[in-house]
Amino acid sequence: MASPTASDLHISRPLTNITVAFMQSADQYIADKVFPNIPVDHKSDQYYVYTRDSWNRVQAQKRARATESAGGGWDVETDTYSAERYAFHKDIDDQDRANQDEQFNIDREAAEFVANQLLLKREQVFVDNYFKASVWGTNLTGVASGPTAGQFTQWDKAGSTPIEDVEAAVMAQTLLTGFKPNTLILGPQVLSALKNHADILDRIKYTERGMVTTDLLSAMFDVPRIFVPYPIVNSAKEGTAESNAFFYGKSALLAYAAPSAGIMTPSAGYTFNWRRYTGSSALTPTTKRFRMEAITSDRVESELYFDMKVVASEMGTWFGSAVS
Repeated sequence: MASPTASDLHISRPLTNITVAFMQSADQYIADKVFPNIPVDHKSDQYYVYTRDSWNRVQAQKRARATESAGGGWDVETDTYSAERYAFHKDIDDQDRANQDEQFNIDREAAEFVANQLLLKREQVFVDNYFKASVWGTNLTGVASGPTAGQFTQWDKAGSTPIEDVEAAVMAQTLLTGFKPNTLILGPQVLSALKNHADILDRIKYTERGMVTTDLLSAMFDVPRIFVPYPIVNSAKEGTAESNAFFYGKSALLAYAAPSAGIMTPSAGYTFNWRRYTGSSALTPTTKRFRMEAITSDRVESELYFDMKVVASEMGTWFGSAVS
């Protein structure tokens, strides 16, 4: 198990007054930003799902004198959530703390390290639950050429039409649900391809800056929120060569995310956060420090309780392999 040793924390002849840590910025994570967070009082429970078709059917009628009004209703189904427990700790040996040089603040660094581990895990769960095929009502696949039903030409290939592809998905999803998609997640490689796409560059060539930004793409696609998350994950086992990849790679997700959680408020996804245990209504790690006398160490530990659920699959369109 990786752990600073006594020699790591004491430098015999210090040559610098800085240390370097490769901790990713929390601003890069989007798992707490895309879909609404629902603080819940129970670890698991049911929630109601209203059927869609009744709400979009015109049933009101003219009413003649001395007659009853037209009437109707809707169906309600139930689904469940279960907030899973995620945790990670770092032990600080008494000797390591006593022997550390002034460049180090091992207590603060341990707190940052364990909290960052929880943020990485939270992002991984978001990707595993949402940023993939087969969980959304519409699944489109990018191909190098000759797309057929359910396919589109990859956006880094000649003849591709990303603007038209997204516009078509926006129209289809709005027609299906009555809610216009308001969120687009682009993997970093997808944004790179769009920034160099001939059709997009042609449309912005007369703008003030002439550069493709997420704001310009938002206006072009008519989707208010665009996320381009850059977190990376090292999949290599400890002691082996590093193997980094983007959490969000070569695909894209178009979805409707409710501005805030609420009763009778549809959304492609919701995150259920167990607030009664953590004491927090936000999807942020709870970090504590406590004594482990048996190993003469202080333990710094972070925890999260949450469940990320696809609530309305028809409110999402998946663009798989959007670039090659």
